[in-house]
Amino acid sequence: MKRITVAKTAGFCFGVRRAVDAAFAEARSGTPACTLGELIHNPRIVEELARAGVRVIESPAENTDGRTVIIRSHGVPPQVYEELAASGARVVDATCPYVEKLHRLAAEHSGESVTLIAGDPSHPEVVGIAGFCEGETHIFRSAEELDKIIPILDNGGNRPVTLLAQTTFSVPEWEKCVEKLKKVCTKLRIFDTICIATEKRQSEARELAAQSDAMIVIGGRKSSNTAKLAQLCGAYCDTFLIESAAELHDLDLGGYTRIGVTAGASTPACIIKEVHKTMSEILKDQDELSFEEMLNESFKTIDNREKVTATVTGIAPNEISVDIGTKHAGYVPLSELTDDPNAKPEELVKVGDQMDLLVVRVNDVEGTVMLSKKRLDAIAGFEKVMNAVDTEEILEGTVVEVIKGGVLALTNGVKVFIPASQATLSRNDSLEDLLKKKVQFKILEVNRQRKRAVGSIRAVLREQRRELEEKFWQEVEVGKHYTGVVKSLTSYGAFVNLGGVDGMVHISELSWNRIKHPSEIVSVGDTVEVYIKDIDAENKKISLGYKKAEDNPWVIMQRDYAVGTVCTVKVVSMTPFGAFAQIIPGVDGLIHISQISNERINKPSDVLSIGQEVEVKITELDSEKKRVSLSIRALLADKAPAPAEEEAPAAEESAVVYEAGPDGAQGEIPEDSAE
Repeated sequence: MKRITVAKTAGFCFGVRRAVDAAFAEARSGTPACTLGELIHNPRIVEELARAGVRVIESPAENTDGRTVIIRSHGVPPQVYEELAASGARVVDATCPYVEKLHRLAAEHSGESVTLIAGDPSHPEVVGIAGFCEGETHIFRSAEELDKIIPILDNGGNRPVTLLAQTTFSVPEWEKCVEKLKKVCTKLRIFDTICIATEKRQSEARELAAQSDAMIVIGGRKSSNTAKLAQLCGAYCDTFLIESAAELHDLDLGGYTRIGVTAGASTPACIIKEVHKTMSEILKDQDELSFEEMLNESFKTIDNREKVTATVTGIAPNEISVDIGTKHAGYVPLSELTDDPNAKPEELVKVGDQMDLLVVRVNDVEGTVMLSKKRLDAIAGFEKVMNAVDTEEILEGTVVEVIKGGVLALTNGVKVFIPASQATLSRNDSLEDLLKKKVQFKILEVNRQRKRAVGSIRAVLREQRRELEEKFWQEVEVGKHYTGVVKSLTSYGAFVNLGGVDGMVHISELSWNRIKHPSEIVSVGDTVEVYIKDIDAENKKISLGYKKAEDNPWVIMQRDYAVGTVCTVKVVSMTPFGAFAQIIPGVDGLIHISQISNERINKPSDVLSIGQEVEVKITELDSEKKRVSLSIRALLADKAPAPAEEEAPAAEESAVVYEAGPDGAQGEIPEDSAE
């Protein structure tokens, strides 16, 4: 009996499917579009897109009719992006996220070292990667070609070297190259950028080839990853590379009992199915399983779990009935439909709905099969989390537990461990504050075997803060007002977070009155209104103002007080030449010794005491010089009856010269103090 086995990973990878979906979406939209080079290395897809009106151009200059330009999954060099921007064309960037990661690595690290790229120098993906490299760059196809480059790495291997790989590079060949470079380079930075899907596909192809008499590898002949699959399989058994099912008629498969089938990342499922069907007809083995049965059997996972598309046929209080297209009666218990114990099946689905489910248990005796939506969602969630380490996708989840050393966040049904050092921006922040809160994080590392993932909230917060900083520095200007949060206090001022950028309010800018510490005015966590006083763009420092002009005590004095005004003041300090008294907070006036009493006194304390409240008359007010003269004697003179004759004063009193600032500091000693 002949047996045909299809590799589980055969067919479209994530990046290719993403690009194909984007291209056909543009075709369906009716907007004229074109692809910059063949979208993927598969003739049928390219032909189908052409029939849908999406033609191929080789350079931006060929887009003469203003079509939307779709950048293929292989990516392009920076200069192509510049040409597209200059042309004004609308761009749909379908570059594979794994390739985009390579572009970032090349741009970040190539300038500081020699860059080595393992890959085909003529392949569009490698051309794109090389375009992002600065400085000395070398490309090699194999470990043998690498041997010719190694002598160029002079100084006894002490030059910094960055090693990258084309996403579809051969894994065994990559391992050889890494080992060679480790022996000669003391400053080697290695980035294993071979796509996970490529590694898995190559690994599975080797295993399947080792168990087969022949291998059929399906894919475009221009496809790099398809060619490498054929090369790998050829080391174990007879291997045939075909682009379509029609090519099977030229092969003699009669002498093979076990035939394995795999396909490149750019091969659609429809071609794989056509190959199966044609192989079945050619082999004419009636005892063999039918094509559909054979295909279903070959795609089953190792633990016999299978993903199926089912149609809802009935709804009961504790389960739903589904049709999975077989003789079995399918059902999904409520506990396998949702985690919500209060949910009702009729609120979740209705008869006729189609849904993807996972086979949990088959009972051939009773003719039933139990299925689960919840477990399938968990598998999809697991894959999403595992892949996020390479795509650098930001995930969202809820912190469900605070444990020793960090927190656990639940996302897509998977618990992700976030270490304390990666949970907050500051080590002083409490982990307990995160409990039951929604958070965003990136995946730093994964262990598929142990189904564990480590994430970082801090990485997302730092990116968000960097974006806010860039926006802030683009818009900031002196005088602009902001609402901020007091972040910390020092003896000399308060630091305020303005949304990504911290500014400082000096202690002298917190209040018009003299204060000893910022905590007298604000507390950490307070929301405050501030304005930009000064900007040091070079050192990225911001000086902030907090006190308002209308609260300036001298503005109040000028508005509410005038020469001749009688008011009650409080004595705050004594000097040999007089007493200083507070009129309003922030403004003190001087009662000269000669203005304290009608009678001659030796010192102010003979009549006044600190803390005493007295009634005075304002005899001089100079807001510009911040000086106020007060007099008790003037009020006594107003109240006393006029004498018949007054003696002329022996000498004219000298003018009072002093300054009382808003901080309460008394000014200078009078130039000629009385007595």
